[in-house]
Amino acid sequence: MERMQYRPDLDRTMLSVNTTANSTSTASIDWRQGLPAIAGATMTLRELEHQDAPALVTMLTTEEVSRFVSPPPTTIEGFERLITWAHHERHLGRHACFGVVPAGMTNPVGLFQIRQLEPRFETAEWGFMLSSAFWGTGLFTEAARLVVDFAVDTLGVHRLEARAAVPNGRGNGALRKLGAVQEGIMRRSFLKNGRHIDQVLWSILADDWRQAKTSWRATIVH
Repeated sequence: MERMQYRPDLDRTMLSVNTTANSTSTASIDWRQGLPAIAGATMTLRELEHQDAPALVTMLTTEEVSRFVSPPPTTIEGFERLITWAHHERHLGRHACFGVVPAGMTNPVGLFQIRQLEPRFETAEWGFMLSSAFWGTGLFTEAARLVVDFAVDTLGVHRLEARAAVPNGRGNGALRKLGAVQEGIMRRSFLKNGRHIDQVLWSILADDWRQAKTSWRATIVH
């Protein structure tokens, strides 16, 4: 999800939108009231809060992190508005945004977003940003697996899509390692710095994910 779903130009109008949750969604209503904290071995996923904004500015606005995504907010106020927007969209049942907090820390060093592509949330798109200080540590893989579990088991997602710029070798490699399937190339589908870039379309299907988890467990047992 290289285009961040948050749009600063909608800040002034979004709170006037009807906040009644979408009654056609098959997802559990509980998560709309507040995302659960999901603990892993080396990190915790939790909902972003406004006090996280300074850390997000530090961690996610570097050139190497934002190179292949649409520009994230660049100020504390900008991230505070993003967090307000994320809470609003979560309440509507259309979007979930988790912060990634490593064990022993209190501030997030990255985030994962999931947004519905259709009203029933059966098809969704996800994306992620992680501080370069934590690249290659295994933090992404653990967090990503928990996010996919949440999408499949709680949101009821059947098909989870991701898009990554072709030159983004690290992002494409991470998705491949996770078990995502490359479906094709979306030609000149992403605008970055005035240039249209090809993207790789990846997908994870719920049935394939459950089968893969069974294989992982069998490997651990034996």
